[in-house]
Amino acid sequence: MKQIISNVTIILLLTSYVAFGQKVYETKYKTEADCKVYITKYKTEANLCVYETQYKTEARPFSGFWYWTKYKTEADWKIYFTKYKTEANLKIYYTKYKTDAGFK
Repeated sequence: MKQIISNVTIILLLTSYVAFGQKVYETKYKTEADCKVYITKYKTEANLCVYETQYKTEARPFSGFWYWTKYKTEADWKIYFTKYKTEANLKIYYTKYKTDAGFK
């Protein structure tokens, strides 16, 4: 039951911040971020598996395909990476395979 509530919370959070795609900008400040993200070592701990793409066109909502942008103004989503799992709104795992990308 907690897992379902957690997944619904994550989806609602992302829905409010990711309307058009997943062009992502990393910010240095927590207060500037739309979401605090923790990177897990294991896929089973993650809410979202992320595939980093080099093409803007592959970055689609809820796909798990992230395109990194250099400018805040281009980004759909500003994130802050935290060192602490308990502080994060979202736990991600980076994958090398496009087929693994998405919510788990």
